[in-house]
Amino acid sequence: MRLVIKVGTSTLAHQSGKLNIRRVERICRVLSDLKNAGNDIILVSSGAIGMGVGKLNLTSRPKDMPAKQAAAAVGQCELMYAYDKLFGEYNHTVAQILVTGEDIENDNRRNCFKDTVFKLLELGVIPVINENDTVSTQEIAVGDNDTLAAIVAVNIKADLLILLSDIDGLYTADPKTDSEAILISEVNEINDKIYSLAGGAGTELGTGGMTTKIKAAKICTDGGIDLVILNGGCPEFLYKAVAGEKAGTRFVGKK
Repeated sequence: MRLVIKVGTSTLAHQSGKLNIRRVERICRVLSDLKNAGNDIILVSSGAIGMGVGKLNLTSRPKDMPAKQAAAAVGQCELMYAYDKLFGEYNHTVAQILVTGEDIENDNRRNCFKDTVFKLLELGVIPVINENDTVSTQEIAVGDNDTLAAIVAVNIKADLLILLSDIDGLYTADPKTDSEAILISEVNEINDKIYSLAGGAGTELGTGGMTTKIKAAKICTDGGIDLVILNGGCPEFLYKAVAGEKAGTRFVGKK
């Protein structure tokens, strides 16, 4: 299978912005095992700005654009260093691809992007994709790697997109405030009711939330691709999601 896995800032880092070493090690181990099993792995990783905040010992996520870009420039180095080291322990090579909206919207640049990804996969490499936050002000303002992951999945004709988040999946209500909220294991149609279940933004260091994940699911399912939302705190659930077993919330692609 060709798998796209998106990892959010809240999964990668502690609230301080420092790397959550134990969790990231587990994620890289599981992804390495899935690759050893013959799957193509494409990792869409947030976290550059968040990790830059930690590396620079800032007290909070910057508000102004130059500071965000500076944090991203520092954090991206830290992020790729971690991936290179951890995946390297399992004899896997990683490659960094930084993209902007123009790289996807422009036909020639989009084709170049796809050709690069396909060649890296052919060479057995794990592409690590992120927005080019150091130069792309529009993408930072949107801050939506969920949508980026969905666009990547559709363009490279992935079999499955998995979003690792800080929540188990989509609930009937906000589980943080409603003890009777129930996890929805499968969604076959994305309608107004599903959109209404989305809450606000995610953590302070991150910028996503359930709304962006449902929008990403819409892009994927319209393209015939399943999308699964999983809790990144339990990376072993990736095995179940890939096997098609019940895990998190699965949005079923249109066939």
